[in-house]
Amino acid sequence: MAVLITGIGELTTNDAELGKLRDAAVVVDGEVIAWVGSAADAPEADERIDVDGRAVLPGWVDSHTHLVFAGDRTAEFEARMAGKAYSAGGIAVTVNATRSASDEQLAANLRRHVDEAAKQGTTCLETKTGYGLNVEDEVRSARIAAEVADEVTFLGAHLVPPGADAESYVDLVCGDMLDAVAPLVRWADVFCETGAFDEAQSGRVLKAARERGLGLRVHGNQLGEGPGVRLAVELGAASVDHCTYLSEADVEALAASDTVATLLPACDLSTRQPLAPARRLLDAGATVALASNANPGSSYTTSMAFCVTTAVLQMRMTIDEAVWAATAGGARALRRDDVGFVRPGARADLQVLEAPSTTHLAYRPGVPLTAAVWRRGELLTSGFASKR
Repeated sequence: MAVLITGIGELTTNDAELGKLRDAAVVVDGEVIAWVGSAADAPEADERIDVDGRAVLPGWVDSHTHLVFAGDRTAEFEARMAGKAYSAGGIAVTVNATRSASDEQLAANLRRHVDEAAKQGTTCLETKTGYGLNVEDEVRSARIAAEVADEVTFLGAHLVPPGADAESYVDLVCGDMLDAVAPLVRWADVFCETGAFDEAQSGRVLKAARERGLGLRVHGNQLGEGPGVRLAVELGAASVDHCTYLSEADVEALAASDTVATLLPACDLSTRQPLAPARRLLDAGATVALASNANPGSSYTTSMAFCVTTAVLQMRMTIDEAVWAATAGGARALRRDDVGFVRPGARADLQVLEAPSTTHLAYRPGVPLTAAVWRRGELLTSGFASKR
């Protein structure tokens, strides 16, 4: 059934030819967008929904989350707010809780967070394993994630489990664990950071994953300058995420490559780290994405709008740059062209704002502005009446 969405005051398409349209309309047919253009030229459809001058944009593409988990790390957050420095070791707390949880508990928690994100406009979401850190629990995390998320990433190299030998654990990740998980995921990731995995260990994991046909992602340069960006670019990773501390060589390497710099501002704020240098990256010509990094320890939010607001108010991105980074940028980080855009043939993922323009995302910080969401052509939430 074709649905005409009309009365769009401002339509952000992210398409170079279509641009940003005023007084626009979109036709959704099944799971895809069938037509985009001026409301005056809109074709007939089976159903018509008038959004009465509101802004419409692609659904958020959240390309970095950790949502297969159990447990709570409120005490860690409180300690950090009291001045304790963030370190990678807190992940072990979530690992213990996740291993103890049932499949049903993990799946229910994942669905709750994905639904929460969808109500705020997120229509395409990646999530990772990484709170199992043994073969059995990494496999079940991947299986549960694959039932719910759009994209699944293997992150067995999240942390060396307490008491384990680092090199022996990397052998496990590159061998039996990767063999077992690879059929369930599209991507592999590694936490290349002080307190996690060094350059040599990270390189081993990424090369082993690439040999098994997986795309690559890297957690890098979160706690200080390091080899993460260089390794990601050299190995052709789709993205390197965090990018909080970058040398000039890092910025230049990203600008000259296809590797997306995925920035995680909610995490920077929660860990009281400096915000990533978005302006430097953009001015150098690097491709930038914004993502939530939703996880129970360092960034417990599913709000992509919060990330966009922070990027504009504190990271010197324009509203158009931030919206692109949170939609098309996330799609680029996932190597997808079917999401993050409003154009014929794209997946019908749309959000309507309770505002006349995307500027209000930063102009009215903290105000929930998502008025309606379509995901794969299905209207998830709306207060608009349709007409046949």
